[in-house]
Amino acid sequence: MDFNVNAHQQFLFPDRSFQNIIRRDIARIAEAHGFSEADTGRVNIVVTEMATNLHKHTSFQGAEFLVKPICLEGGQTCGLELLCLDNGPGMRDPERMLEDGVSTFGSMGQGLGAIKRQSDFFDIYSQRGLGTIILTRIYRKGMAPPSRFRHLHKFELGAVMVPKAGEALSGDAWALRLAQEGAYLLVLDGLGHGEHAHQAAQSAIEAFKKEPKVAPSEMLRSIHAAIKRTRGAVGVVTRWSAGTHLLQYCGIGNISGRLFMPDSVKNLLSYNGTLGMTMPSTINDQQQSWGPGHLMVLHSDGLKSRWDFSKYPELTRHDPTLMAAVLYKDNTRTVDDTLVVVVRATA
Repeated sequence: MDFNVNAHQQFLFPDRSFQNIIRRDIARIAEAHGFSEADTGRVNIVVTEMATNLHKHTSFQGAEFLVKPICLEGGQTCGLELLCLDNGPGMRDPERMLEDGVSTFGSMGQGLGAIKRQSDFFDIYSQRGLGTIILTRIYRKGMAPPSRFRHLHKFELGAVMVPKAGEALSGDAWALRLAQEGAYLLVLDGLGHGEHAHQAAQSAIEAFKKEPKVAPSEMLRSIHAAIKRTRGAVGVVTRWSAGTHLLQYCGIGNISGRLFMPDSVKNLLSYNGTLGMTMPSTINDQQQSWGPGHLMVLHSDGLKSRWDFSKYPELTRHDPTLMAAVLYKDNTRTVDDTLVVVVRATA
């Protein structure tokens, strides 16, 4: 099954003159992935309302759209995920702003409400002085993906992956595998950026998909052997299970990881080295508790390391993709590919 591992396409929005261009380009993405005229119309309404809100409230401070196709098993596109990010003044009470007729600008106040009505999934995070992030997913008619894996494996996962500006391909990558004993997650950063970094990361993903479901450290050794003819990559493998309430972790290189628990925060440390090039002769798995109230964040070095969830009240109550987008918005380095993956235990 595909777990929406596609990269997001970035559309910078420096001023209002870009509105029609961005709406046209995103509509073309929808059409290219099989959206009907009616469903493409819904996408157009959402993009237009997002752009109108940016014009009214933000002066386009740090504004951008992130768009990616959502795929079912087999690769068929079932929908689009859209993120709108800005560094504007933010809202004190975003939930109230969703009510039709409520506005801080003196307009009819229908923008956020219209976005929510046209979306199959909607989430928003905004704080005064921190800007606003809107997440929507719009599915083709009758093609909303099943959510049974969340119920069976007791977790939610979201990710934001954006290539370096000017690059068509991301050297960062991630993949997820499910098994009776739990879930396996691989997060990678191919060395450098561009096509060769992308090839290294994709070679590691293919090796990961073929490997027996064993301990994370054993999987990393096999990936290391499989990508020796590539540029190389850094990466981590994690395994968790709702049944045993354990998280296992092993990493090579500078993928950063943090585990948030109800009473503490732990850094998930990796070994020095590069997959496909050099790694220690002995590596072992770390083991931590995993259960309700636990949250894991993994990211490439395209994200600054000194981010702090305490800066964002109530953020951890939101969708994991929106959490990843908030961290991306405020902490991306912009000089490299950026990947942020957030996993939340639900039971």
